[in-house]
Amino acid sequence: MADGPVYVVDRVVTRPGRAKDFIDCYLSEYAPGARERGMSLRAILVSPPIWFTDQTNTVTITWTLPDARAWWEMTWKGRPDASVGQWWDGVAALICTRSRSVAAAPEDVDGLCDV
Repeated sequence: MADGPVYVVDRVVTRPGRAKDFIDCYLSEYAPGARERGMSLRAILVSPPIWFTDQTNTVTITWTLPDARAWWEMTWKGRPDASVGQWWDGVAALICTRSRSVAAAPEDVDGLCDV
């Protein structure tokens, strides 16, 4: 049985002085669709913890899904949705780079492999 939460981690390096703008846009425009795809927002972290005006910040956004099945369902909903890619294209002026990883606690991995 696929037990244990799955974590989706977005890491975004924002352009100098744009971290607040990115977070505001992410929360108002991206997050509602992510929630519709079954994701629950766990945390948004800003590193370093200062609003730079002349340097980049790294924004780490962590979402959770209850299990592997929910992660697959979210993936099946998101991949064919052109608006997701369009949203990222629309915020390109706010970011330098971005990455997404998916993770689980070590004690949950064996169960998550049994999907």
